[in-house]
Amino acid sequence: METKLYLRVKDWLRAAIEKGDYRPGDRIPSEHELMRRFGVSRSTVRHAISELVLEGWLYRVQGSGTYVARPKYRQTLSRLTSFTEDMRLLGLTPRAKLLLCRVEGADEPIAAALSLTPGEEVIRIERLRFADDEPMALNTSILPRRLVPGLEEVDLEKGSLYEVLEKRYGLILSRAAQTLEPALADAYAAELLGVPVGAPLLLVEGVVYLKNGTPAEWVRILYRGDRYKFHIVAVR
Repeated sequence: METKLYLRVKDWLRAAIEKGDYRPGDRIPSEHELMRRFGVSRSTVRHAISELVLEGWLYRVQGSGTYVARPKYRQTLSRLTSFTEDMRLLGLTPRAKLLLCRVEGADEPIAAALSLTPGEEVIRIERLRFADDEPMALNTSILPRRLVPGLEEVDLEKGSLYEVLEKRYGLILSRAAQTLEPALADAYAAELLGVPVGAPLLLVEGVVYLKNGTPAEWVRILYRGDRYKFHIVAVR
Protein backbone atom coordinates (compact mmCIF):
# COMPACT_ATOMS: atom_id res chain seq x y z
CA MET A 1 0.00 0.00 0.00
CA GLU A 2 2.84 2.39 0.90
CA THR A 3 4.41 1.81 -2.51
CA LYS A 4 1.20 2.71 -4.32
CA LEU A 5 0.78 5.86 -2.24
CA TYR A 6 4.25 7.23 -2.89
CA LEU A 7 3.97 6.41 -6.59
CA ARG A 8 0.75 8.46 -6.78
CA VAL A 9 2.63 11.49 -5.45
CA LYS A 10 5.67 10.86 -7.63
CA ASP A 11 3.68 10.31 -10.83
CA TRP A 12 1.58 13.43 -10.24
CA LEU A 13 4.65 15.62 -9.72
CA ARG A 14 6.44 14.20 -12.75
CA ALA A 15 3.36 14.66 -14.95
CA ALA A 16 2.96 18.25 -13.74
CA ILE A 17 6.58 18.98 -14.68
CA GLU A 18 6.20 17.33 -18.10
CA LYS A 19 3.05 19.37 -18.82
CA GLY A 20 4.82 22.59 -17.85
CA ASP A 21 2.72 23.29 -14.78
CA TYR A 22 6.03 23.59 -12.96
CA ARG A 23 8.97 24.91 -14.98
CA PRO A 24 12.73 24.76 -14.29
CA GLY A 25 13.47 26.86 -11.23
CA ASP A 26 9.87 26.73 -9.93
CA ARG A 27 9.31 25.65 -6.35
CA ILE A 28 7.02 22.62 -6.04
CA PRO A 29 4.30 22.44 -3.34
CA SER A 30 5.61 22.00 0.19
CA GLU A 31 5.57 18.65 1.96
CA HIS A 32 2.54 19.78 4.00
CA GLU A 33 0.65 20.78 0.85
CA LEU A 34 1.35 17.43 -0.76
CA MET A 35 0.39 15.59 2.42
CA ARG A 36 -2.99 17.37 2.41
CA ARG A 37 -3.56 16.94 -1.32
CA PHE A 38 -2.97 13.18 -1.29
CA GLY A 39 -3.86 12.35 2.32
CA VAL A 40 -0.53 10.65 2.93
CA SER A 41 2.22 10.77 5.54
CA ARG A 42 5.33 12.95 5.47
CA SER A 43 7.52 9.88 4.89
CA THR A 44 5.48 8.97 1.79
CA VAL A 45 5.90 12.48 0.35
CA ARG A 46 9.62 12.50 1.13
CA HIS A 47 10.03 9.11 -0.53
CA ALA A 48 8.43 10.41 -3.74
CA ILE A 49 10.46 13.62 -3.73
CA SER A 50 13.73 11.83 -2.97
CA GLU A 51 13.31 9.56 -5.98
CA LEU A 52 12.57 12.52 -8.26
CA VAL A 53 15.68 14.27 -6.94
CA LEU A 54 17.80 11.19 -7.67
CA GLU A 55 16.29 10.91 -11.15
CA GLY A 56 17.12 14.54 -11.90
CA TRP A 57 13.61 16.00 -11.99
CA LEU A 58 14.00 18.04 -8.80
CA TYR A 59 16.69 19.55 -6.59
CA ARG A 60 16.62 20.71 -2.97
CA VAL A 61 17.78 24.01 -1.52
CA GLN A 62 18.48 23.81 2.20
CA GLY A 63 16.03 25.93 4.16
CA SER A 64 14.15 27.02 1.05
CA GLY A 65 12.37 24.07 -0.54
CA THR A 66 12.43 21.75 -3.53
CA TYR A 67 12.63 23.07 -7.08
CA VAL A 68 12.26 21.79 -10.64
CA ALA A 69 15.60 20.96 -12.24
CA ARG A 70 16.67 21.91 -15.73
CA PRO A 71 16.02 19.35 -18.47
CA LYS A 72 18.63 16.66 -18.95
CA TYR A 73 21.10 16.95 -21.79
CA ARG A 74 20.35 14.47 -24.53
CA GLN A 75 23.22 12.70 -26.24
CA THR A 76 22.97 10.25 -29.10
CA LEU A 77 24.91 6.99 -29.13
CA SER A 78 24.74 6.60 -32.91
CA ARG A 79 27.64 9.01 -33.64
CA LEU A 80 31.26 9.09 -32.44
CA THR A 81 31.71 12.59 -31.07
CA SER A 82 33.79 14.19 -28.36
CA PHE A 83 32.42 15.78 -25.19
CA THR A 84 33.56 19.15 -26.54
CA GLU A 85 31.62 18.65 -29.78
CA ASP A 86 28.51 17.48 -27.91
CA MET A 87 28.47 20.52 -25.61
CA ARG A 88 29.03 22.95 -28.47
CA LEU A 89 26.11 21.40 -30.36
CA LEU A 90 23.95 22.07 -27.29
CA GLY A 91 25.08 25.70 -27.23
CA LEU A 92 27.12 25.21 -24.06
CA THR A 93 30.71 26.15 -23.27
CA PRO A 94 32.84 23.08 -22.59
CA ARG A 95 36.02 22.97 -20.56
CA ALA A 96 38.13 20.40 -18.77
CA LYS A 97 40.15 20.17 -15.58
CA LEU A 98 43.11 17.82 -15.91
CA LEU A 99 43.27 15.49 -12.91
CA LEU A 100 45.98 13.13 -14.11
CA CYS A 101 48.25 12.59 -17.12
CA ARG A 102 50.98 10.00 -16.84
CA VAL A 103 52.85 7.29 -18.69
CA GLU A 104 52.41 3.79 -17.26
CA GLY A 105 52.56 0.16 -18.24
CA ALA A 106 49.37 -1.41 -19.57
CA ASP A 107 47.84 -3.99 -17.25
CA GLU A 108 46.37 -7.15 -18.75
CA PRO A 109 42.77 -5.90 -19.25
CA ILE A 110 43.93 -2.66 -20.91
CA ALA A 111 46.52 -4.50 -22.99
CA ALA A 112 43.86 -6.91 -24.21
CA ALA A 113 41.44 -4.08 -25.04
CA LEU A 114 44.06 -2.11 -26.99
CA SER A 115 45.81 -5.13 -28.59
CA LEU A 116 49.03 -4.40 -26.71
CA THR A 117 51.59 -6.48 -24.84
CA PRO A 118 51.11 -6.28 -21.05
CA GLY A 119 53.49 -3.67 -19.70
CA GLU A 120 53.64 -1.73 -22.97
CA GLU A 121 53.61 2.01 -22.41
CA VAL A 122 50.28 3.81 -22.44
CA ILE A 123 49.21 7.31 -21.48
CA ARG A 124 46.46 7.59 -18.87
CA ILE A 125 44.47 10.83 -18.88
CA GLU A 126 41.82 11.69 -16.30
CA ARG A 127 39.74 14.82 -16.73
CA LEU A 128 36.72 16.41 -15.09
CA ARG A 129 34.46 17.76 -17.85
CA PHE A 130 32.32 20.88 -17.46
CA ALA A 131 29.46 22.48 -19.39
CA ASP A 132 28.97 26.19 -18.63
CA ASP A 133 31.11 25.65 -15.49
CA GLU A 134 28.86 22.84 -14.21
CA PRO A 135 30.68 19.52 -13.61
CA MET A 136 29.13 16.96 -15.93
CA ALA A 137 31.38 13.93 -16.40
CA LEU A 138 34.49 12.17 -15.14
CA ASN A 139 36.52 11.02 -18.13
CA THR A 140 39.38 8.48 -18.21
CA SER A 141 41.22 7.84 -21.49
CA ILE A 142 44.08 5.40 -21.99
CA LEU A 143 45.99 5.48 -25.28
CA PRO A 144 48.98 3.51 -26.63
CA ARG A 145 51.98 5.81 -26.25
CA ARG A 146 53.47 4.71 -29.56
CA LEU A 147 50.46 6.31 -31.32
CA VAL A 148 50.70 9.62 -29.46
CA PRO A 149 54.31 10.38 -28.48
CA GLY A 150 54.53 13.56 -26.45
CA LEU A 151 50.80 13.74 -25.72
CA GLU A 152 51.58 14.21 -22.03
CA GLU A 153 53.10 17.60 -22.93
CA VAL A 154 49.95 18.87 -24.70
CA ASP A 155 47.51 21.22 -22.91
CA LEU A 156 44.53 18.90 -22.50
CA GLU A 157 42.38 21.41 -20.62
CA LYS A 158 41.65 23.34 -23.80
CA GLY A 159 39.80 21.95 -26.78
CA SER A 160 39.05 18.37 -27.68
CA LEU A 161 41.30 15.34 -27.28
CA TYR A 162 39.88 13.99 -30.53
CA GLU A 163 40.89 17.19 -32.32
CA VAL A 164 44.42 16.73 -30.98
CA LEU A 165 44.51 13.12 -32.16
CA GLU A 166 43.31 14.06 -35.63
CA LYS A 167 45.21 17.31 -36.21
CA ARG A 168 48.46 16.72 -34.31
CA TYR A 169 48.88 13.00 -34.89
CA GLY A 170 46.89 12.41 -38.07
CA LEU A 171 44.83 9.66 -36.44
CA ILE A 172 41.47 9.14 -38.16
CA LEU A 173 38.91 7.96 -35.61
CA SER A 174 36.23 5.78 -37.13
CA ARG A 175 34.07 3.89 -34.65
CA ALA A 176 33.62 2.89 -31.01
CA ALA A 177 32.44 -0.28 -29.32
CA GLN A 178 30.99 0.79 -25.97
CA THR A 179 28.70 -0.36 -23.20
CA LEU A 180 26.28 1.75 -21.18
CA GLU A 181 25.18 0.81 -17.67
CA PRO A 182 24.01 2.45 -14.44
CA ALA A 183 26.47 3.15 -11.66
CA LEU A 184 26.49 4.83 -8.25
CA ALA A 185 28.79 7.66 -7.23
CA ASP A 186 31.55 6.70 -4.82
CA ALA A 187 33.11 9.33 -2.55
CA TYR A 188 35.73 10.33 -5.16
CA ALA A 189 33.28 10.76 -8.06
CA ALA A 190 30.67 12.42 -5.84
CA GLU A 191 33.07 15.12 -4.66
CA LEU A 192 34.26 15.93 -8.18
CA LEU A 193 30.82 15.89 -9.80
CA GLY A 194 29.08 17.74 -6.98
CA VAL A 195 26.54 15.01 -6.24
CA PRO A 196 25.78 12.96 -3.11
CA VAL A 197 27.55 9.66 -2.51
CA GLY A 198 25.34 6.97 -4.03
CA ALA A 199 23.80 9.32 -6.61
CA PRO A 200 22.94 7.63 -9.94
CA LEU A 201 25.51 7.91 -12.70
CA LEU A 202 25.67 6.62 -16.27
CA LEU A 203 28.81 4.65 -17.07
CA VAL A 204 30.02 4.47 -20.68
CA GLU A 205 33.03 2.25 -21.28
CA GLY A 206 34.69 0.87 -24.38
CA VAL A 207 37.29 1.17 -27.12
CA VAL A 208 37.63 3.72 -29.93
CA TYR A 209 39.13 2.47 -33.20
CA LEU A 210 40.97 4.11 -36.07
CA LYS A 211 39.75 3.84 -39.64
CA ASN A 212 42.22 0.97 -40.23
CA GLY A 213 40.81 -0.97 -37.26
CA THR A 214 43.62 -0.20 -34.79
CA PRO A 215 42.42 0.31 -31.19
CA ALA A 216 43.36 3.88 -30.30
CA GLU A 217 41.67 4.62 -26.97
CA TRP A 218 40.18 2.80 -24.03
CA VAL A 219 37.64 5.18 -22.53
CA ARG A 220 35.59 5.22 -19.35
CA ILE A 221 33.18 8.11 -18.71
CA LEU A 222 30.95 8.61 -15.69
CA TYR A 223 28.11 11.00 -16.54
CA ARG A 224 25.83 12.60 -13.96
CA GLY A 225 22.55 10.71 -14.07
CA ASP A 226 20.62 13.82 -13.05
CA ARG A 227 21.90 15.82 -16.03
CA TYR A 228 22.18 13.27 -18.83
CA LYS A 229 20.04 10.97 -20.89
CA PHE A 230 21.12 8.97 -23.93
CA HIS A 231 19.29 8.66 -27.22
CA ILE A 232 19.67 5.36 -29.07
CA VAL A 233 18.61 4.82 -32.67
CA ALA A 234 17.94 1.18 -33.62
CA VAL A 235 17.29 0.23 -37.23
CA ARG A 236 15.82 -3.04 -38.47
